[in-house]
Amino acid sequence: MSIRRPLLISFSGLDGAGKSTQIENLRERLSIAGLKVQLLTFWDDVVVLTQYRESFVHRVYGSEKGIGAPGKPVNRRDKNIRAWYLTIARHALYLLDAINLRRVVGRALRSGSDVVIVDRYIYDELANLPIDTPMTRMFLRTIQKIVPPPDLAYLLDADPEAAHKRKPEYPVDFMHKCRAAYYRLAASLGNMTIIPPLPLAEAKLAVVTACDKTILFKELAIALEPPKRGLGAPAA
Repeated sequence: MSIRRPLLISFSGLDGAGKSTQIENLRERLSIAGLKVQLLTFWDDVVVLTQYRESFVHRVYGSEKGIGAPGKPVNRRDKNIRAWYLTIARHALYLLDAINLRRVVGRALRSGSDVVIVDRYIYDELANLPIDTPMTRMFLRTIQKIVPPPDLAYLLDADPEAAHKRKPEYPVDFMHKCRAAYYRLAASLGNMTIIPPLPLAEAKLAVVTACDKTILFKELAIALEPPKRGLGAPAA
């Protein structure tokens, strides 16, 4: 397989929705097909001031460190704290993240990779904001103008109770609110491919099929583009 322009793919969804599993499966399949795949993680490669942001929630809100696992819950207190002043701060920080995302993704797309996959995207941060307010809607439009739109933006849906069992970090009622927020965001953006809660094998098939279709449609669109005329080229 070969593609003429690099493909940008993002994965979003609840904690415990199975993003890591689906990313690894898709990454392996694309590599077997002969494509050079680059993986970025949003928190490690994009988010700015990570040390200060993490230190703040640990010291001020007592958020526990680590990643929740079955039988080893972690009490996270960060995005589930919704004080008004934190909402204002999030708008400012997410703007900085969006600007850096543009830089990081742009560099990755110019690196020679055929496919750039981003584990989480700016969309996962936007889902933490009150999307129904006029200020956030205006902010959302601004962010859309800044960040490069993925060729394929997955939203992995999951049952909140099942996701909580796989990754017990946030209260189940909060995860229900997050799921609703993701759906509101997807409706506002209009560019997300939603993978419903499915058995693992079926979910993998849905993810791979959506990717295959995206590559096919993109290559077809490129093939149908009119040739660019050079200087002095004769008119038709």
